[in-house]
Amino acid sequence: MKQAHINCDLGEGGERDEELMPLISSCNIACGGHAGTVKSMRETVHLALEHNVEMGAHPSYPDKENFGRKTLDITSENLKQSLVAQILSLKQIAEAEGGKLNHVKPHGALYNDAAKDEKTAEIVIDAILEFDQKLALYAPQDSVISRLAEGKIEVVFEAFADRNYRENYELVSRKKSNALITEKEAVFEHLFSMVSEQKITCETGTKIPCRAITFCLHSDTPNAPEIMRFLDQKLKENNMEILRHE
Repeated sequence: MKQAHINCDLGEGGERDEELMPLISSCNIACGGHAGTVKSMRETVHLALEHNVEMGAHPSYPDKENFGRKTLDITSENLKQSLVAQILSLKQIAEAEGGKLNHVKPHGALYNDAAKDEKTAEIVIDAILEFDQKLALYAPQDSVISRLAEGKIEVVFEAFADRNYRENYELVSRKKSNALITEKEAVFEHLFSMVSEQKITCETGTKIPCRAITFCLHSDTPNAPEIMRFLDQKLKENNMEILRHE
């Protein structure tokens, strides 16, 4: 049976983490940049270990005021130091609890900036390379950061189950009303096309090739647990399943 690898951004102060964790393949844990405290990181690590879910760091611009969703005016050195500190804090907590980190996925504006700006991408890559442990990088296909990371870091291409796309693989801006996909049927159709047909349906209706192997559903999307349960059901009806680690 074909499997879909579903990841979710957790530990961001939402109230749905306990519902979502048993339903997903991997989680990206906020580690102090846009959200997250030592307490929330430890709680999220516990949940992930309880349900045998892969754990990754979800660092961002150090900007809790804007939830990491705005490009921050910060020096390269300060940004790198912040990213290393964020990843390290989660890594130490995970290892203290008997787990380990699997990957790094930048958050928000940092994710988008690194996808198209070489300087930002290099800072993220350099921060990850500070660690001896081999950490994979979740990144969009055909992005600047995925190209620059090739040969240095394992790159796992990611696509979004609950976000609309432009034809150049960029996400539709959150400033637009159609940025998010929140109807469970529409999320399923979007995901199913990417997994079964390797095609992303853009906001214009145009289909573009999809090489993603992990698919994100945001925990702050309205009715996220309901959407996940619906995806689980509909995928099984189509001889597919969400990858879960035994």
